[in-house]
Amino acid sequence: MKKLFIYYSYTGNGNVVATFLKENGVEIRQVIRKKKLPKSFFWGIMAGGFLAGTKHKDKLEGFDENIEEYDEIIIGSPIWNARVSSPINTVLSKLDLKEKELSFVFYAGSGEGKKALKRINKEYPNAKIIFLKEPKKNPEELKKLKELFK
Repeated sequence: MKKLFIYYSYTGNGNVVATFLKENGVEIRQVIRKKKLPKSFFWGIMAGGFLAGTKHKDKLEGFDENIEEYDEIIIGSPIWNARVSSPINTVLSKLDLKEKELSFVFYAGSGEGKKALKRINKEYPNAKIIFLKEPKKNPEELKKLKELFK
C-alpha cells in the first residue's frame, strides 16, 4: 500500500512528523505558501489564526495535485485558532480524496482543535485523526503515529 504525507509546517512540528513518516516508508510532499507569514512568531500565529478562522485558502508554490498512485493520503496541519491551517484548506479544496484511505495528523501547542475535528468528521467521516502536542518539543508524541500503520 503506497502512502503519501502532504503537510504544512510553520514552526517545524510538521517537519518532525514528515521525517518520522519518511523513515517508515511514507512518501512526503511539503506544502509551501506563496506569501510567507510574518517572521515574528507572535504575528505569524496571529495572521495564521485569522486566516484559518476565515477558512482562507492560500496560494501555494508548485503544489503537485497528482495523488493517483497513492492508496492512502495523510494530511498534516498545524492547528490555528482551533482550525485547519489555511495552506491545508487549499490542499483539501484541490484534491479529490473520496476514493482514498485518509488520515489527518494535527500538531498543536495547545488544545486539540475542536473546530478542526468537527469539520474533518463532517467532511471526511471515515478518516483517522491523530493529534500531537508539539512533536518537535515532545518526540514521544510520535508514538501516536503508529496508529497509521495498523
